[in-house]
Amino acid sequence: MREVLLGPGIAHSILVFTVIIATGLWLGRFKVKGISIGPTWILFIAILASHFGLRVDPTIMGFMKDFGLILFIFATGLQVGPGFFNSFKRGGVQLNLLAFAMVLLAVAVTVGIHFITGEELSTMVGVMSGAVTNTPGLGAAQQTLGDAMRSNAGSSLASAYAVAYPLGVLLVIGLLILFRSIFKIDLEKEQLDLEREEDGEEQARRMHCEVENPAIFGRKLSDLMKGSEDDFVVSRVLRDGVISVPGPNTVLHQGDKLLIVTTQSDVDHVRILFGKEVPMHLQDWQKLDYKISTRRVVVTKPSLTGAKIRDLNIRARYGVSVTRVTRTGVDLVASPTLLLQMGDILTIIGPEQGLEAVSKLVGNKETSLDAPNLIPIFFGIALGVLLGFVPIRFPGIPQPIKLGIAGGPLIVSIILGYFGTKWKITTYTTRSANMMLKEIGIAFFMAAVGLGAGQGFVSSILEGGYWWILYGALITFIPVFVIGLVARYVFKLNFFQICGLISGGTTNPAVLAFSQDAFGTNYSSVNYVTVYPLTMFLRVLAAQLLVLFAIA
Repeated sequence: MREVLLGPGIAHSILVFTVIIATGLWLGRFKVKGISIGPTWILFIAILASHFGLRVDPTIMGFMKDFGLILFIFATGLQVGPGFFNSFKRGGVQLNLLAFAMVLLAVAVTVGIHFITGEELSTMVGVMSGAVTNTPGLGAAQQTLGDAMRSNAGSSLASAYAVAYPLGVLLVIGLLILFRSIFKIDLEKEQLDLEREEDGEEQARRMHCEVENPAIFGRKLSDLMKGSEDDFVVSRVLRDGVISVPGPNTVLHQGDKLLIVTTQSDVDHVRILFGKEVPMHLQDWQKLDYKISTRRVVVTKPSLTGAKIRDLNIRARYGVSVTRVTRTGVDLVASPTLLLQMGDILTIIGPEQGLEAVSKLVGNKETSLDAPNLIPIFFGIALGVLLGFVPIRFPGIPQPIKLGIAGGPLIVSIILGYFGTKWKITTYTTRSANMMLKEIGIAFFMAAVGLGAGQGFVSSILEGGYWWILYGALITFIPVFVIGLVARYVFKLNFFQICGLISGGTTNPAVLAFSQDAFGTNYSSVNYVTVYPLTMFLRVLAAQLLVLFAIA
């Protein structure tokens, strides 16, 4: 027992890590005026424990730090990967440019403070990482500094990070509250404006049209779908009081009433092609639809990953129509070219026998989704680690840049998350499983960083480290305040978009959680995900570049 409590062995290290993490997570449950710094408490508890002499095996601590960072980064990349490239549509480029400017301003302020005050640039990298709450940036900077100097040279970075971090969270939250006052925000109006702007631009929307375009009388539906197969899906046809599920060879006649699923952006195109909308509701179809049933089935067969809807030939084989695909809570138009993913929910209509056959075709065994496919995850991590140590040379920089264990896995996970479906690689994990990976990873990393930094933490502050708090406040305040004003007055962004931009631009999930709780909407998370991957990569790269300049 004495060895477990006081000894240097593995059991002692595990005990220390678990107690520190459990205590930090417990403290993270408490909020002061709705604000909590969450798992960051783990960092401070670890610093406190290390300050009072608690030690763990350095090898174990190094493993926990690196592997924890990899788990957190990789799970994050898998989560945001599917929407990463699509996020550049409809304002995504604009948002990412603003986030890029925020990163550049933070770097400029950091370098400016270094030249004005004479503070070591490597230490300022730690301050900057804490000020923008970017833990992977700290990890990348420590690794780069350690590789270059072959020593435990990253302790001052961790101390500076820990000192600047709390204000990095609180100050951004304060700025959001200030922006609401400066911009005179009416939250209800902002939400309504955003709903009008984004109402179904990509999400599914039902239309009820009557065929009155002479150019399509007597033509097959397949002829009309050519060149427009991604724009709409004809779900049902009402003719002479009888409802049927249309197939490719269905011939349209004047007066046919159609139930169509499309997107808001394609509504005008559908009206021009078929005819005016008629005053019908879904309930009207359901009253006449006594021979046709509707069912929701889940894609659970890994072999269907990356398959196009038309490849399944569902209409021709079973007389069943796929009208919508629900993915992560969003309804998509079931266009023939849409690539299916594990976990997609298909809304299908047709005769009961056909629905049962389609259900078996796609799997529809939700319990099978509870077991994550770990093979792509571990292969992806291996590839990410290898990529992280590929040297990238830039002119004027004496030492090549490496993406490291933070940047490499992030890029590979984003690529897997986005292209995995196209390559028929199943990377599906439930939201709870993904969150578990992230939480365990960040907990290990925070505890290891705190234990490594705590020994000299207090002495660092007493020897002038209190200035780091002021430096961190400047690095946080100036970029966020400037970009917030530009986003509102120049680019006319919605307040919730600004909240997401700032949360993602500072890679700050605590601020995102605050904006959602305080302002009562989840709209900010969409913009957070839009800018988060690029911002994360840029902050990791910037931290490494500054460290290399510092030791050059």
